[in-house]
Amino acid sequence: MLKKILIANRGEIAIRIIRACKELGIETVAIYSEADSNSLHTKFADEAVCIGPPAPKESYLSIPRILSACEVTGVEGVHPGYGFLAENPKFAEICEENGFKFIGPSPEAIFAVGDKTNARESAKKAGIPVIPGSNSGISSVDEAKKIGEEFGYPVIIKAVLGGGGRGMRIVNNPEELEKSITVAKHEAKGAFGEEKVYIEKYLEKPRHIEVQILADEYNNIVWLGERECSIQRRHQKLIEEAPSPGITSEQREKIGEQAVAVMHAIGYSSAGTVEFLLEDNNFYFLEINARVQVEHPVTEMVTGIDIIKEQLRIAGGEKLKFNQKDIHIKGHAIECRINAEDPNNNFIPSPGKIESLYIPGGLGVRVDTHIYGEYKIPPNYDSLIAKLIAYGETRAQCIAIIERALSEFLVDGIHTTIPFHQSIIKDERFRRGDLHTHFIQS
Repeated sequence: MLKKILIANRGEIAIRIIRACKELGIETVAIYSEADSNSLHTKFADEAVCIGPPAPKESYLSIPRILSACEVTGVEGVHPGYGFLAENPKFAEICEENGFKFIGPSPEAIFAVGDKTNARESAKKAGIPVIPGSNSGISSVDEAKKIGEEFGYPVIIKAVLGGGGRGMRIVNNPEELEKSITVAKHEAKGAFGEEKVYIEKYLEKPRHIEVQILADEYNNIVWLGERECSIQRRHQKLIEEAPSPGITSEQREKIGEQAVAVMHAIGYSSAGTVEFLLEDNNFYFLEINARVQVEHPVTEMVTGIDIIKEQLRIAGGEKLKFNQKDIHIKGHAIECRINAEDPNNNFIPSPGKIESLYIPGGLGVRVDTHIYGEYKIPPNYDSLIAKLIAYGETRAQCIAIIERALSEFLVDGIHTTIPFHQSIIKDERFRRGDLHTHFIQS
């Protein structure tokens, strides 16, 4: 087991990792920018090091500054959380070269799945259906037009690297292709440093289903059930739940086995997620996320397995202490991502001072957050301020609990997406489990 690690992140995920480390007896070092000097993760960690000004490129994305903090504090490993450098193979490689264990997959695995066209090829070799589209990055508009003619419109242009909706453009006809490719390339270059894009057939009302896996460094891999992530806005997930209300036990077993197969093919270790789209009872491989997911708590609630602790144990060289037969899904969990945004004003970010705060509780309620009363939310980072998770014996009971918890979650001084979540939870389509990725727009 590692004895001391640095957490190369901020906010609720940094606190989540600190909590797991405390329970395992691992010392922690927090890093923070000047804008985060009053953030809770700096107070909960054993040590805290300021690594630069508010701009992410000069702090949380600065590999030299993070490595300097590692050297000064004498840590053995680095946990990247999610976002920032979590899926950067160069960062993972540099950590390892400098003697710091990267708490995540190997640089080679990150590289293999980070390029989505490579990941598609790995999935095909593992016998998993992929969405019809280009086998590699498209080199010209004419090539894109041929693919559009072959599979029919609409199609979607996607960045080869990255995600989160950046570098994506939906194209409804050939006339839109050239402009869409140009815009997608520009976005991809700015966000991920690589302008390469590819093209896929656009599925109009699919479910977004993902499978959580854990893999140790001895080729042991298990899957921990699936999550339904279909409630999205502009390709950003907003509500997730486990298990999915829209698939059968046979489908669940099939995609679980497929997820394990593709991770074996890649030689993956650590926590990771294999994502699928489901339309007309057909599953298609979407991508692999080589990190812990924002929505990992819903899987923890229904399996009883602490995913962050397992990441830390795997990084410490331990074998998984359970196999697939030991994994049992019990009950139902739903997570709402609470953002500092104004849902009545096109979800514009709402940084600022929290005047007062009440966080809900009670049986079946979990809140992962870094905010507190009079905390000032900086404008420099992602707007996620809390994750509200509910657990119940049934989906109906879980919905009742999260509806009650949302009504108790009081944040004054800023706008939040709590009212938006309340409207979704009350929607009869949601209650029926009638979900797809364009639910919000429909």
